[in-house]
Amino acid sequence: MESGFTLVELLIALALLVVLSAALYGTFFSVVRGADAVRERTEPLRDARAVLDMLRRELSSACYSKDTERFRFVVEDRDVFGKPASVLEFAAFTVPRRGSVPSSDIMEARYAPVEKEGGLIILSRRTRDIFLDAIPVSYPLTGPIDGFLVECYNGESWVRSWDTALNGKLPAAIRVTVRLAGGENPTPLTAVVVPRLAGS
Repeated sequence: MESGFTLVELLIALALLVVLSAALYGTFFSVVRGADAVRERTEPLRDARAVLDMLRRELSSACYSKDTERFRFVVEDRDVFGKPASVLEFAAFTVPRRGSVPSSDIMEARYAPVEKEGGLIILSRRTRDIFLDAIPVSYPLTGPIDGFLVECYNGESWVRSWDTALNGKLPAAIRVTVRLAGGENPTPLTAVVVPRLAGS
């Protein structure tokens, strides 16, 4: 009697190999799709946290002087299609830039929303040395977000607008909220900052 596999046994083995290969193929690509979906959700969250960390550092070193108009702190309450879109301008202490261009340790920063189609907003940032007359350039800081809200604490309540020309001092605290775009329920991320020179 000859030993070997019959045609039926080979067909069954081939069918099992095809089923196992299809299962592995499907599992691999579902894991890849899942990883892409997680990346799409976490990237805006990471960007928003980075923006809040940057704002926390800069706002904690905000400065104001009644004698110099450049040393100001202004929050404008705006909205885009009913969504908060505050504009924030302030002067702050910073580390001087290294290089051949002279620089001071005080910068002027402006955070402003830019409207995009679909009612979404992209937050832009512009900074410049307060004593140089260079023309600053705005650049995008986030991907599409659903809102950017800045509120100032005046010692009694949170207000959505502030101007040191009218108030004569920095707010006691600043609350910044970035709302991530995400369907009907946007995810808010909030940071509360107390400027080191608050009240001055």
